[in-house]
Amino acid sequence: MDLDVFVTAHRAEWDRLDTLLRRRRLTGAEADELVTLYQRTATHLSQIQSSAPDPQLTGRLSQLVARARSAVTGTRRASWRDVTHFLTYGFPAAVYCARHWWVPTALLSTLVAALLGWWIGAHPEVQSSIAAPDELREMTRPGGGYETYYSSHPAASFAAQVWTNNAQAAALCLVLGVFLGLPVIWVLFTNLLNLGIGIGLMSSAGRLDTFLGLVLPHGLLELTAVFVAAGTGLRLGWTLIDPGPRTRRTALAEEGRAAVGMAIGLALVLFISGVIEGFVTPSGLPTWARIAIGITAELAFLAYVYVLGGRAARAGATGDVDATERSATVPTAA
Repeated sequence: MDLDVFVTAHRAEWDRLDTLLRRRRLTGAEADELVTLYQRTATHLSQIQSSAPDPQLTGRLSQLVARARSAVTGTRRASWRDVTHFLTYGFPAAVYCARHWWVPTALLSTLVAALLGWWIGAHPEVQSSIAAPDELREMTRPGGGYETYYSSHPAASFAAQVWTNNAQAAALCLVLGVFLGLPVIWVLFTNLLNLGIGIGLMSSAGRLDTFLGLVLPHGLLELTAVFVAAGTGLRLGWTLIDPGPRTRRTALAEEGRAAVGMAIGLALVLFISGVIEGFVTPSGLPTWARIAIGITAELAFLAYVYVLGGRAARAGATGDVDATERSATVPTAA
């Protein structure tokens, strides 16, 4: 392609498209002309990109095509209908589609936490490396650190703090997954280590039932959300290694958009977990009642994922945004 000849032949069309885009009002004929020029300019951009790429000209035409697309398709404002669609269709479908990653992650993580707890509880020398004996007794005694932790601050502020910390951990798992998933394993292991230490120290003091009574009400839902985030982050990292039939760029874009939506949805799940931890865990309810609330919340989330999410996934949803919401692409020659 002779770029100078090409520009000379089509410059008038580009200038005309730019003129139409600057007008506030268009007649019917001008609107039809704008659509036609938009389609032609998009084709011109594709031809230049594939045959004679010129950075300056490509940049100008890209901006022109983007402006024209916005004028042709219009802009759409988010509404409560979008929120409802996300909560009942997009988010549960994303979690359901990622189940082959987060379910094994949850099972393996639970096993690791149990093994860590057994190892710490069965080896006094390991416990002594964590803290001095007096400090350990202070943490594990009735009314000690592990019990007062959940009632040491006002319920509302404590719930907000817990929600913020957990949401940050989940977001880290989702974002850092792009680095081949390795940072995700570290974030997950850090959480499991803290859980394992609590299990080990309280079991060595003969108070494991008390510890589980404090952790299970909120921990079931909280850990499930963390496992979902970790599994999704690992899947995102694996996409870089094996994108499947898609190009690596396309696969990463699709999985990345789904992960962003997952972060928003999991923040809502962790908010519910934080409310339970702030108001239910330190409450005066019997242990069985507090655990029952935690189990109910966990079962409700799993039903939400497998019923609504499974239905949406079978209808074709993956958690990615709708095709109409994605960036426009133009064909390029191979």
